[in-house]
Amino acid sequence: MGRYTLYKRYKTLNIERKKILMKILLTAVNSKFVHSNLAVRYLKAFTKDMDYECKIREFSINDRDEKVLEEIIKEKPNVVAFSTYIWNIEMIKRLSNLIKLVDENIEILYGGPEVSYDSQNILKELNGEYIIEGEGEKTYREFVEYKIGERDINSIRGLYYKVNDEVVLNGKRPLMNMNELIFPYEENENLDNKIVYYEASRGCPFNCKYCLSSTTHGVRFIDIDRVKKELKYFINKEVRLVKFVDRTFNCNHKFTMEIWEFLINQDTKTQFHFEISADILKKSELELLKNAPKDRFQFEVGVQTTNDDVLSRINRFVNFSDIKEKVEELLEIRNIKQHLDLIAGLPGEDYNSFKKSFNDVYSIRPEEIQLGFLKLLRGSSMREEAEEYGMKYSPYPPYEILKTKDISYNEIIKLKKIEEMVDKYYNSQKFNNIIKYLVNKFDTPFDFYYTLGNYFDYKGYFNKNIGNSEYYKLFLDFNKDILKEEDFILKNLLKFDYLTFNKRRGMPEFIKSNLDKEEETKIKETFKGVYSFKNYYIEVFDINIYKFIENSIIVKEKDYYLFGHEGDIIRITENII
Repeated sequence: MGRYTLYKRYKTLNIERKKILMKILLTAVNSKFVHSNLAVRYLKAFTKDMDYECKIREFSINDRDEKVLEEIIKEKPNVVAFSTYIWNIEMIKRLSNLIKLVDENIEILYGGPEVSYDSQNILKELNGEYIIEGEGEKTYREFVEYKIGERDINSIRGLYYKVNDEVVLNGKRPLMNMNELIFPYEENENLDNKIVYYEASRGCPFNCKYCLSSTTHGVRFIDIDRVKKELKYFINKEVRLVKFVDRTFNCNHKFTMEIWEFLINQDTKTQFHFEISADILKKSELELLKNAPKDRFQFEVGVQTTNDDVLSRINRFVNFSDIKEKVEELLEIRNIKQHLDLIAGLPGEDYNSFKKSFNDVYSIRPEEIQLGFLKLLRGSSMREEAEEYGMKYSPYPPYEILKTKDISYNEIIKLKKIEEMVDKYYNSQKFNNIIKYLVNKFDTPFDFYYTLGNYFDYKGYFNKNIGNSEYYKLFLDFNKDILKEEDFILKNLLKFDYLTFNKRRGMPEFIKSNLDKEEETKIKETFKGVYSFKNYYIEVFDINIYKFIENSIIVKEKDYYLFGHEGDIIRITENII
């Protein structure tokens, strides 16, 4: 056998050995178990034609470090690639250190928004070899080519890497054409009980100072026919919820109309969640949305503040009145769930201004209100202007605001209590009638939630887990200790809200049924053959629940309901009378 033949054979075997040995573990640490990671799926899909072993493993920040480490090491990867965000970077740092302690030969690659700014200095601090900056699909593909011996590392743009303790970059990578992306979900993928993420565009037309999207100008779209085809995949799989990660989905009128019309006409129970800018909704879009099946769409609307001066300081050139008008029009349609966001700690907004913002948004009565706190993200212009506004923020992820020259730390803590009360009691939609009754006893909704939060704290409930029934009983204690009013009406409303979302069996003593046996027997005889009382149970109220729900009127009279074991509720009062 000649020398050239031997060399050729050796080279072939060596390349094959590299390919067999090269295994990259794409690792996602999600904020919740029900979430799924879109980024790692994109990377795997974009390299699925390449000769290397690629596997995705997803964990959550609630998993123990030691268990995640065990699962990673069990995979025997050559490279562990982490998808980093503000909510998981601290855990990923710990995992990286542990991986290197177990096997220093495992290389670590980082990508994602948390390492895409000041990447050179970040890589010096991290226990690992590589960072992909910004959009990762093409850079990752070339990285794989390098690892299997088909490319020199110094030809890969967008990749930071270490050479003799120095960090090297070969140049920035230009943004890609969206149609080059490979659909990230596989035909046999199990998406049951998962929130599934999808994007039809990248970029944002706005320039909000607190957001990283402002660092990239312009919006790029996937071909609309391809988007429809990919959405059909989720529909066919009967995915429960698809969340579009597009920063402002309705920024392109023609694109928006066509996608919404397509989804409206589908026969599906799949829900679709969009982040939209309400103020730019057009009349034709609102008319189209009237045709949407109930709960087909969910909208997240970033209000942030209702103070127009503060809005202009963060480069949101819009008036709250415009947002309110469109949100209220959507509410009148009654078929789309709306989630409105506020951010505390914005430049120029003090405690009283935020209080007004809260009351303004609450007056609209959307299905959900999210109280967030300003996060000064790496690379955002808001962080660069922090000193100007006296902003002090945590140096640790998620870099949350502690105080500004306009709002104190103690005031921020007050708002955090309100945030927890709003999330638990308002956003859950399980206490609607109780809250509707109690909130009117205060000057403003803000005052109610502030007082409730203080009482919650006084009872010690922020520092311990409490049972489901205790969340209801709290209102009776709150009434007794704070309002000092007779609880006849409150008990009836509390019982109705409780039974709407909880089974009668195990109903707490403080709202026990007052339906006597004789009355129950009479009702069952009346509706014999109409309802199966194996599937329904009867409850009587001493106030007219229906009139309160519809018109906020308190009328002391008997009101009868059937509560189904499947959650349906039937009012039978008129038939009894």
